[in-house]
Amino acid sequence: MSKNEQLFQRAQRHIPGGVNSPVRAFGAVGGTPRFFQRGSGAYVWDADDKRYIDYVGSWGPLILGHTHPAVVEAVQQAAAQGMSFGAPTEREIDLADLLCEMLPSMQQVRLVSSGTEATMSAIRLARGFTGRDKLIKFEGCYHGHSDSLLVKAGSGLLTFGNPSSAGVPASVAEHTVVLAYNDAAQLEEVFATQGDQIAAIIVEPFCGNMNLVRPSVEFVAAMRRLTEKHGALLIYDEVMTGFRVGLGCAQGLHDVKPDLTTLGKVVGGGMPLAAFGGRSDVMAKIAPLGPVYQAGTLSGNPVAVAAGITTLELIRQPGFFAALTAKTRALAEGLQAAGRAAGQTFSADSVGGMFGVYFTPTPPKCYADVMSSDKSRFNAFFHGLLDEGVYIAPALYEAGFVSAVHTDEDIAATVSAAERAFARLG
Repeated sequence: MSKNEQLFQRAQRHIPGGVNSPVRAFGAVGGTPRFFQRGSGAYVWDADDKRYIDYVGSWGPLILGHTHPAVVEAVQQAAAQGMSFGAPTEREIDLADLLCEMLPSMQQVRLVSSGTEATMSAIRLARGFTGRDKLIKFEGCYHGHSDSLLVKAGSGLLTFGNPSSAGVPASVAEHTVVLAYNDAAQLEEVFATQGDQIAAIIVEPFCGNMNLVRPSVEFVAAMRRLTEKHGALLIYDEVMTGFRVGLGCAQGLHDVKPDLTTLGKVVGGGMPLAAFGGRSDVMAKIAPLGPVYQAGTLSGNPVAVAAGITTLELIRQPGFFAALTAKTRALAEGLQAAGRAAGQTFSADSVGGMFGVYFTPTPPKCYADVMSSDKSRFNAFFHGLLDEGVYIAPALYEAGFVSAVHTDEDIAATVSAAERAFARLG
């Protein structure tokens, strides 16, 4: 029995399902989850000391790769001065200044500890600011596990085939209006009949939790126009896309200024840190200035802030995103060519440092397209790559991530591994 199998058996005794986040259990793809013991650069090693080229990167944050020396040094120095204070620190101000400088839509920002906390707080703020209850979200978009958002959510909920979660009261979920992603006409119809009741739209500006799905230009324009017309707020959930698809995030690529933005993952450099922010008149409603309550003992944790500031300063270097985008595109194009050469119904796409692979003829545009993917072929492909020493997300419905330290040789090795995995699919 492998060390991974031994650890998984042991984990299941005292941890539900043996994992602390559902998708890690390999329930969608089968087999034994890998228990990682260390990472360096573009690679991770499991409990059996097998090395993998890593395209999960802690689900996106590790844009600089594992254990980047500058980030590790910043964390060590911060930890040596104090792990947590539960009181203000100057470095929190530094990070807030940096975020507001990098994102023109963000006039004020509040630091929190997780993406779920950021989106939950942004929605509460939008409701408090507008005095309205209804929220629009889109099928397959995942915005964390707070009650009002677990309605046809993506990520693990797609993996396990559940359109919502047990334990969510109907009286909470009824305020969430779920629409089809990329359907501007449907959005128009809902605002025409319920516009004065809608507090906000929350959207993944590039989906990453039902695999990578691009929004259409028409869809993006409709969201901004309709929210402005009807006095609702537009919330860009950039927990995944923030500083991952470009230096100006997805909103920079779309040339859109959302009213509120949520950030996570890259902004914390691999540490538990997230943020939400936006227009100053909206943010003025947050306590202690306003009546919308939000608090957190570990918000602005000094160790996490140190990792975040160092990461953001490094990715601001000239040419960083051009190089990252080029290598991610090379990976996606190489995988697509390999799949099609093997006679598979397969496509791939990328934006910035994110990529998607699909067992469909073309990249999906919405939840229904994603659900038409050949799940069994993906599962076999996943295990084929795993055997070859390539680690991608253990679920069909997740985007992949390339880091700045993946080399051309890593990309070439991955494509070669994919060729062998495709060949075994028949």
